Amino acid sequence: MNRKVFYFLLCLLPVFSAEAQVSFGDAEKMNNGWKFILKDEPKIKDLDFDDSKLKTVQLPHDWSVEGISSSSLASATGYLPGGIAWYRKRLNVDEVRGKEKTYLYFEGIYNRSEVYVNGQSVGKRPNGYISFLYDITPYIKYGVDNIIAVRVDHSRSADSRWYTGSGIYRDVYLIRSNPVHIDCWGVFCYADVIDKKNAIFNVRIDMKNEAVSDAAVKVKLNLLNPQGKKVAETSYDMKIKAFGEISSLKTLKVKNPVLWGLNHPN
Repeated sequence: MNRKVFYFLLCLLPVFSAEAQVSFGDAEKMNNGWKFILKDEPKIKDLDFDDSKLKTVQLPHDWSVEGISSSSLASATGYLPGGIAWYRKRLNVDEVRGKEKTYLYFEGIYNRSEVYVNGQSVGKRPNGYISFLYDITPYIKYGVDNIIAVRVDHSRSADSRWYTGSGIYRDVYLIRSNPVHIDCWGVFCYADVIDKKNAIFNVRIDMKNEAVSDAAVKVKLNLLNPQGKKVAETSYDMKIKAFGEISSLKTLKVKNPVLWGLNHPN
């Protein structure tokens, strides 16, 4: 059994990243080259569908803003039309890398979406605001073109108190990861006791094992200050059963913490 090591650098700096808001794996943004049709056309999910005449769009995309406003339409879309539409993309994933898993991560689709990979439905999501992740490992073919199709049903457009738009209105990512990884949004940190001399910093880690065998991992936590200097650290071992999940809660003690304030937002 191989031991896998996970490092967490918990840094008190504002972070601006082009990567997905997930806590594991290698994320690749896939916003370009989507085909689009404002019509309920189920054949789009088929491998042999001719998409050459479809409109090409770049995500994030909102089809409502391209429509014609009318006082008879819902205020939730700015009196613009909703409807049903499809998105389609060709995706070539390079060779299999060991027992790696492949996921699609959508930051937001408004709304009532269903995602297909090579003609197979991989999941539905009625909520238009929440982000979600699908494991597409059983459906993907490596080294050749795959067809990703997304049906979006915003025909019941009077469903919000503010403007929602319609379509895949946030980024989409392809994520490749070891079967043993941090769970989606699996890192949570909060301060418990703070004064000018001491601080207790709690870190919860949710781990997931999607492999057929048990896994032993070592987790290392490093807490960095705004200057990048390590101010606290700890490490510990975990065992995760096959297809299991496990959580841990550890504390980091910080001496003489630099506190947050309105004039000095550390």
